[in-house]
Amino acid sequence: MTTSTKEPNPILLWFRKDLRLDDNHALQSAATSSRPLIPVYIREPGVTERGPLGGAQEWWLHYSLAALQIALDAVGSKLILRHGEALTVLEKLVKETGAEAVVWNRRYDPAGVEVDTQIKKALRSKGIEANSFAGQLLHEPTRLRTGTGNHYKTYTPFWRAFEQSGEPPFPIEAPRRLLAPGRWPQSDSLDAWSLLPAKPNWASEFADIWTPGEAAALDKLKDFVDGALNDYAIGRDFPDKPATSLLSPHLALGEISPARMWHATRGLPDKVGTDNVVRFRKEIIWREFCYHQLFHFPKLRTANWNDRYDDFPWLSDAKRLKSWQRGQTGYPIVDAGMRQLWRHGWMHNRVRMIAASFLIKDLLIDWREGEAWFRDTLVDADPAANTANWQWVAGSGADASPFFRIFNPVLQGEKFDPDGGYVRTFVPELSKLDSKYIHRPFEAPDDVLKRAGIELGRHYPRPIVDHAMARQRALAAHASLKDDG
Repeated sequence: MTTSTKEPNPILLWFRKDLRLDDNHALQSAATSSRPLIPVYIREPGVTERGPLGGAQEWWLHYSLAALQIALDAVGSKLILRHGEALTVLEKLVKETGAEAVVWNRRYDPAGVEVDTQIKKALRSKGIEANSFAGQLLHEPTRLRTGTGNHYKTYTPFWRAFEQSGEPPFPIEAPRRLLAPGRWPQSDSLDAWSLLPAKPNWASEFADIWTPGEAAALDKLKDFVDGALNDYAIGRDFPDKPATSLLSPHLALGEISPARMWHATRGLPDKVGTDNVVRFRKEIIWREFCYHQLFHFPKLRTANWNDRYDDFPWLSDAKRLKSWQRGQTGYPIVDAGMRQLWRHGWMHNRVRMIAASFLIKDLLIDWREGEAWFRDTLVDADPAANTANWQWVAGSGADASPFFRIFNPVLQGEKFDPDGGYVRTFVPELSKLDSKYIHRPFEAPDDVLKRAGIELGRHYPRPIVDHAMARQRALAAHASLKDDG
């Protein structure tokens, strides 16, 4: 007489912006359940609201999913790719596989929250376990509150409250083996999703700079902690220095968790300096603050946090907007940043502020135009940070920079790119210009321009706006707004 043991019904692990095995709470729950695990990634429609935010990040997603497939294969599993409305796909997979549970890590963008809430309710109504987990943030936006029970509207108190809440939990190590089902469901082909640009291939230089995937993220974190972190507090403001972590695109698609990044700096203040560690940690928590804003103000991407700015007299100027997008404003530090963005899908943070200030305050173009361009061209596009940072520069956001703080693009360039190395890299037509004039070519004498092989208006544009005049115009526009209250 023989007896057969029926394989337990599997669990579906729904990957989203958590494309990693390390410190993955939903994965940990499924892996320790003694049930077979079926990992799935769903390409949902409406990706501008949930999932990848634009073309540049779709490039990243392709290679990130490929890397995740390899990582899962190494632990005895595989990644199932499906496309369509998430609930429809999950219900179909439940039927195909006999799965009795679906697990995922929570997301906090408004559209994502709405979809997840509906899915959890629908699955549970059919007797399917549906559980979500934290871990994408160091704090849950529903839990960190002011003394009066409200959400935070300024960063410094938010940072202090976070500090007082104790050290974040230690990250969870990746599982060494995953239990596979007896039969795998069919999967889409990654190539069939056509995430990579073809004609033209505007991402041709991305691979020279970036290696998507969890393994690359963890390597980059180690290199940063062992190297650039030593000069982070000061060096991070200079775009020609390799002083930033370059982890933002990995974090944006969840190839690394904020807990893993935080943990990597534990015990380091004595080694690399308290200022460097605190500055880096504050950047991690700024992202947390951005999600805090988005969660409590779901219209953050389309509406001013401070409705006083609803009547701001923006200008509609398609020609100047295009000049800004193409890095043809006549202000070298702005143009270098915008060209770096196009070539590499990324821009140094200091230059992002300069370029944003120029669009908003020198050109008086609505911040939403800039946010949309960054959303499509950044590999680290993030629904919370991208929007909150644009509103911060515009003065309309939470704890925003005062509107009258208007960056002078010439002085900013001279301060943070004093030798012009950053400009020479991304605006090569100015590469032979004397350092004295590298940030103000429009003031260079004719003989200096001639020696550098530059004819303004031909090789490099004259300024599309006079900064001094634009500054006065911006201040006047701001003064026209009604006072608060």
